[in-house]
Amino acid sequence: MGFSDLLSKYDTLDMAAYLAAVTAADVERVLAKHSLTPLDYLTLLSPAAEGMLEAIAQKANAITLRHFGKTIQLFTPLYLANYCTNQCVYCGFNTENRIKRSQLSADELRTEAEAIAATGLKHILILTGDAPAKSTVEYIGDCSKILSEFFTSISIEVYAMTQEEYEYLEKCGVDGLTIYQETYNKSLYLELHPKGPKRDYDFRLDAPERGCQAGMRTVNVGALLGLESVWQRDAFYTGLHAEYLQRKYPATNIAISPPRMRPHVGAYEPASIVTDRNLVQLVLAQRIFLHNVGITISTRESAELRDNMMPLGVTKMSAGVTTAVGGHTSDDESTAQFDISDPRSVDEMCRAIESKGFQPVFKDWQPF
Repeated sequence: MGFSDLLSKYDTLDMAAYLAAVTAADVERVLAKHSLTPLDYLTLLSPAAEGMLEAIAQKANAITLRHFGKTIQLFTPLYLANYCTNQCVYCGFNTENRIKRSQLSADELRTEAEAIAATGLKHILILTGDAPAKSTVEYIGDCSKILSEFFTSISIEVYAMTQEEYEYLEKCGVDGLTIYQETYNKSLYLELHPKGPKRDYDFRLDAPERGCQAGMRTVNVGALLGLESVWQRDAFYTGLHAEYLQRKYPATNIAISPPRMRPHVGAYEPASIVTDRNLVQLVLAQRIFLHNVGITISTRESAELRDNMMPLGVTKMSAGVTTAVGGHTSDDESTAQFDISDPRSVDEMCRAIESKGFQPVFKDWQPF
């Protein structure tokens, strides 16, 4: 049974009615349990649970310390290219948006890598737009080989690929895959992706599983919060997706990211506003539902919020971030995908992490 089959089991669930019916006693019952069912997890996403965040936070903190200790893994994104063939209405890389398009050459990539490596970081996430004819699998593989000279862990956040393509990149040095479904609402997904290869909902939905089958060490899933009118729906299905992958592929480290909409080139407005309190509630619920899943909070969020979320289940954060192609060695932000909220350098992030009593981790993986 694939994940789409699991999703279909909830087609008849009236989520709004379920959330509205949850009481404080229901939340207390869930908090008393060691292992949660999917509907227990949904209970922790309810409005009733929002009023009990202190008790939920205490349990999430205890679980995080037991499984991860007081550590925060650091990484930074590196944009290889921003060419795209999609028209995702919420994205700055939308092919109809008039932005400067570029792609790094091998020499430019090496310059970027040297600048990032000088900060001490050993984990990197490389990104491209969805343009397989321009940012080919071979191009991404060649870039990965160069980056392997500087970094011990290389993850990709690119277009959905076949298992064979993921296997090729794994041989080139890639050990991690991040791919967001954006929204698990199929009809909404098709509205948001009117043209381009990303419009294939099912191919993208199964991409994380293909990554697991290809031998990726880490697979990270998520949804872009704000696309759905009821934010709990995508949050719920993201948790189910991670739980499905954890259960089926125990040798793979499964992780979750809960990104929220950020300003970008284009006029798309979110369908719902996910507040800071909502985001905290979501991360706490994810930690209690999935004890040893990695959780990343990116620089889409403010410095103050990120600092305050460190004890609440977060295990990974980005630092020294730019969303522009070549942005680590250039001040030109005209190729940026979206605006960031936390511009702190790696050194500044390390000091912030240490001030909260946590240890910044630059490296936790060494390939043979």
